[in-house]
Amino acid sequence: MKRTTGQDRSKTSQWRPATQAVRGGTWRSEQGETSEALFLTSGYSYEDAGTVAARFAGEDAGMTYSRLQNPTVQMLEERIALLEGAEACRVQASGMAAMTAALLCQLSAGDHMVTARAAFGSCRWLGDHLLPRFGVEVTVVDACDNAAWEAAIRPNTKVFFFETPANPTMDIADLEYICGLARAHGITSVIDNAFCTPVLQRPLEFGADVVAYSATKLMDGQGRVLAGAVCGSETFINEKLLPFQRNTGPNLSPFNAWVVLKGLETLDLRARRQSENALKVGRFVESRVPRILHPWLESHPQHNLARRQMVDCGPIFSFVLDGGREQAHALLDALELVDISNNIGDSRSLMCHPASTTHHNMGPEGREAMGISEGMLRLNVGLEDPEDVIEDIDRALTKAGL
Repeated sequence: MKRTTGQDRSKTSQWRPATQAVRGGTWRSEQGETSEALFLTSGYSYEDAGTVAARFAGEDAGMTYSRLQNPTVQMLEERIALLEGAEACRVQASGMAAMTAALLCQLSAGDHMVTARAAFGSCRWLGDHLLPRFGVEVTVVDACDNAAWEAAIRPNTKVFFFETPANPTMDIADLEYICGLARAHGITSVIDNAFCTPVLQRPLEFGADVVAYSATKLMDGQGRVLAGAVCGSETFINEKLLPFQRNTGPNLSPFNAWVVLKGLETLDLRARRQSENALKVGRFVESRVPRILHPWLESHPQHNLARRQMVDCGPIFSFVLDGGREQAHALLDALELVDISNNIGDSRSLMCHPASTTHHNMGPEGREAMGISEGMLRLNVGLEDPEDVIEDIDRALTKAGL
């Protein structure tokens, strides 16, 4: 591959996703390095005053400051955009920085947003607490109820915001219907796709306008760094997101960008193997617990919809125990292999109790409205041999009285 081939969309857009994940966005310096170079610099110097003036005026595409551009960060942005099938991408310091930027860059006092009831706790906090402080009205709906989205539309509705599958209830929202409804009314749809990544689900293909990520999850996928990303059209990224990001500074460090670049090289392999493992573990768990929420199992209420819009199930599912928090904690305490952790998308198997961790701040009534019970546990299945994970969970279930 030539030095600049990885940044040539006329070539890279023709590559298949697995190739894009390894080589897309790569730019090589005059040294000809095979691994992407790590540019640990805050600023840049210039040969003459005219060059820097042209760059600040937007007439020269070169670097000016690492809050705006950095070669390593730029390679990651181009690679994610390619995988997503998006015109452009900007990365941020964390997943929540990405979600916040994707919303605040386009919403103003007097606007209205419709958001899903079931969501990651911090995403719900944005709609329940932050946006209303700045005069943005928010309506919460059941994401699985298509009619509820249409009924919630007002003349000042600007954004639909939801995740699918939802965290941790595994609700599946109908991407094609909801995004089509949004476009028909001039509303921007913003989809949190962290549970899937573009390997397993590509919301833009179903009509989404903006796709946001916690790249901490499967994209890095090895528990090393925090990162976020927002993908969309060049118009959205450059005219709405970039001015917000330039002046508020939720930027990703070059080192973290480099780590995620390395993670993307194995994303396709990891996501598919973890999905395979999660289905094996899920089938076992289904035989032992009162209720399981796994989109690839026929018992999931939206199994057919999940199959239509997802390539595979992903590594994450939830299940519910009748014994409430006491029994859920007893199971966690009995685990020997699976880690107790609130992260997801990791190559290690992790389990957590959402009611006392990720959704603790929602309060009992808020969790009940979202469908998060005291007996719910969320499991991220990793790359271990699934039989070892099954044996560990089997032992823990027995000790917890199941």
